[in-house]
Amino acid sequence: MTPISAVIITFNEEQNIGRCLDSLKPVADDIVVVDSFSTDRTKEICEEKGARFVTHKFDGHIEQKNWAITQAKYPHVLSLDADEALDEELTKSIKKAKESFSVDGYKIRRLTNYCGSWIRHGNWYPDIKLRLWDSRKGKWTGLNPHDRYELEKGSSEKLLDGHLLHYSFYSFDQHLKQIHKFTDISSKAAFKKGKKSNWLKLIINPFAKFVGGYLLRLGLLDGKAGFKIAWYSAYATYLKYSKLLKIQRGA
Repeated sequence: MTPISAVIITFNEEQNIGRCLDSLKPVADDIVVVDSFSTDRTKEICEEKGARFVTHKFDGHIEQKNWAITQAKYPHVLSLDADEALDEELTKSIKKAKESFSVDGYKIRRLTNYCGSWIRHGNWYPDIKLRLWDSRKGKWTGLNPHDRYELEKGSSEKLLDGHLLHYSFYSFDQHLKQIHKFTDISSKAAFKKGKKSNWLKLIINPFAKFVGGYLLRLGLLDGKAGFKIAWYSAYATYLKYSKLLKIQRGA
């Protein structure tokens, strides 16, 4: 049986962290929460649930998640966000994988709950993520705040049965606030990477984002929630390129 460490990063996650930790107990041999100095009950809840609680300065999602791995007791790591939880089928799949860790990494389908609705179409499903892996064979990468885990070239991967339940936003206002926050971060990160914006991208990319999610990937079948997601995704795309253009002009 391969022991695994569950690793979560947090900041003011009292609304979500209890559910996340409860779902991990049947599969994790070690649970560590790396927190960037929360001011709510996050620490209290984690300690009540028996998780190890470590504080560390937040320098970015990618940087924080890579540092968090160093706090794991075991090399095989299951990474979750605080607003995620394992469903019953995924729990069974992970238990089976632990019996014989036959690949370097396991991918998981993520099913998102958006303002009370489960989203099964559009750009948000199946939203496959690599979340269980041998940490000696990869690292977190991407462009902040949108991180992804990458295994070294030649590594083997497998898709697990079940879903990672993602409780994303409880209100439309909460979604909008995150869009403004994340596009501030992503536009600055893109500029540092040498990426460029222009008026053409401001028009075409948001339009393509909406059409792709709402029509081509059938987000319309998710009703009002599907429309909101497609519309806000297009708006976020517009904001990112608009803010990047402003940074370019001021540089």
